[in-house]
Amino acid sequence: MLLIYFVGAIYYLEYIFRIMSSGKIFGTGAFYSLIFAIPLGIVCYLLCSLFKTSKRNTVAVILMGIITFVFMSQFIYFKIFRMFYSLYSATKARQVFEFWEIIVMKVRNNFLTIVLLAVPFVILLIFKNKIVITKPIHIKERSYLLGGVAVCQLAGILSLNLAGKAIYSPYDLYFKHDYPVVAAEKLGLMTTLRLDVKRSFLDWSPSLERANEEVTLIKDDSMEAVAPVEEAPIDENREYNVLDINFEQLINEADSEDLVKMHTYFKNAKPSAKNEYTGKYKGYNLICITAEGFSPYAIREDLTPTLYMLSQKGYQFTNFYTPLWEVSTSDGEYAICTGQIPESGIWSMSASGKNEMPFTLGNGLKNEGYHTMAFHNHDFDYYDRNISHPNLGYIYQAKGKGLEVTDTWPESDVEMMEQSVERYVHNQPFHTYYMTVSGHMNYSFRENAMSEKNKALVEKLDYSDTAKAYLACQIELDRAVENLLNQLEEAGVLDHTLIMITPDHYPYGLNNEFISELAGKTVDENFELYRSTLLLYTPHMQPKVIDKPCSSLDILPTLSNLMGLKYDSRLFVGRDIFSDSEPLVVLYSHNFITDKGRYNALTNEFIEAPGAEVDEEYVKDKITEVDAKFYYSAQILERDYYSYVLKAMNEK
Repeated sequence: MLLIYFVGAIYYLEYIFRIMSSGKIFGTGAFYSLIFAIPLGIVCYLLCSLFKTSKRNTVAVILMGIITFVFMSQFIYFKIFRMFYSLYSATKARQVFEFWEIIVMKVRNNFLTIVLLAVPFVILLIFKNKIVITKPIHIKERSYLLGGVAVCQLAGILSLNLAGKAIYSPYDLYFKHDYPVVAAEKLGLMTTLRLDVKRSFLDWSPSLERANEEVTLIKDDSMEAVAPVEEAPIDENREYNVLDINFEQLINEADSEDLVKMHTYFKNAKPSAKNEYTGKYKGYNLICITAEGFSPYAIREDLTPTLYMLSQKGYQFTNFYTPLWEVSTSDGEYAICTGQIPESGIWSMSASGKNEMPFTLGNGLKNEGYHTMAFHNHDFDYYDRNISHPNLGYIYQAKGKGLEVTDTWPESDVEMMEQSVERYVHNQPFHTYYMTVSGHMNYSFRENAMSEKNKALVEKLDYSDTAKAYLACQIELDRAVENLLNQLEEAGVLDHTLIMITPDHYPYGLNNEFISELAGKTVDENFELYRSTLLLYTPHMQPKVIDKPCSSLDILPTLSNLMGLKYDSRLFVGRDIFSDSEPLVVLYSHNFITDKGRYNALTNEFIEAPGAEVDEEYVKDKITEVDAKFYYSAQILERDYYSYVLKAMNEK
């Protein structure tokens, strides 16, 4: 009975979890979660059998309690962040629990699911005396059961071939690529978590190999057309944003085949050419603002006039995207500040704190004599920013150490500007980086202090309370930027200051119903959901519309080029937006966007832009390029790759 109970309970939890998180009732997940529930159930049974009869009830209850808690906590985490927490993130749970009010609200709003997930545990508590084994389990029986674990696990692994080997097939997710949200749907949550634990302790990286599956090409005339970009071939007479890196030396001295592959990859990567924008703002002060949960829907002439003014009088990027990565805010910062794709399963920004980071704006401009500071109006050590941001090249100040902002949730961006600007504005040239927090979820007048503060300004809007609360907290960002501009003008430095504002991620605290409400149309979840905004402004600049597809990964190389910094464009995932490099927007799912269309990795379909002529080889080449960018970005972080680059530059 106990063996049957464990297998049945685990499969029940998997089934309810999949329905409630993905909406999928049937599919491969229904099969594979059962196949892999059997060996896990046997293992739980065997663990109980190791204890005396009097202890088996307690052990069974503890095991089922842990499993139930994992399903519940992953579901609530998914409802908050639209992803699952990894083993690495679980070790940092203290910071997540700072948002206990949001957690409580999500539990309350999803109470039915929590009750359904609790059913097996409650059944065990009530009927444990009838379910739990009381007779002795002999060595021979244990041997049979262990053999059953091996046979069932092997059968499950062999059966992965039944669904093919295309990207994000069960086989691919088990062996080659990491995409936890899809893996939980197709393999089951417990298998996904087991793979995460195994990969955390092994030197595992996503595979660069793809099955040679056929790509479906789709014509869609309703899709927005953009001007095609003709990338010029490499010309030795042109100047490129490259450094004098002795890659041959690196290849000869490499102590592993993996390093040889890395050096060869970056040596052969296409650089971006210098252009009319190279050094355009050299010597200018630079302020970069990563705005929490910011989006195009928060730019309105009536509610956020300062942000609206910046969007109209600066450079207008009409085809800009901000991907959502695995750790949301911290990963969004990492992409913006490093031009690299965050590594799956860890806090990439935190991990970068021990690495050489010479090509960030903070370190690059500090070497040019700039006064460099960074500010955040939430806790000083949140996401280990007290480690990462000084390593990016900044004097770092935040709530609790340098800033004394009012202790609300979220804290005020206006207060951060009121306290911080005076600390750098008279030290020209300066570069300042801000991570704001006023736009953080929850979007509720009762649970968001900034929404409540600005409630009167949105009350008459014809929106839901959730949508109005979102706009209200973004008004605080607008007031903060207004305050910043006023202080810069009073100090006489505004005309010589370039300001960049972009979100860390789309407002994932809003479900698609509310995002579509703000957008005035149904928003596509595969691509349009990540359509975002990049503001680039300095007074008296000539407004310009840029419709080239671009993303947050392009910000660092673009600003490095505008500021006239020496950098090597081959080392970044992103590209200088103003160069003639072919555009490529990479999303976490391995979906991508070019000037010729959009590729959906989950369906293996390429939707051609109007007027574009695309063949299957073009798409496959791009798929290979995207996979390589994910792989080598992770390797840059894991191997502290820039330390090799600096050595090769210094010795040469």
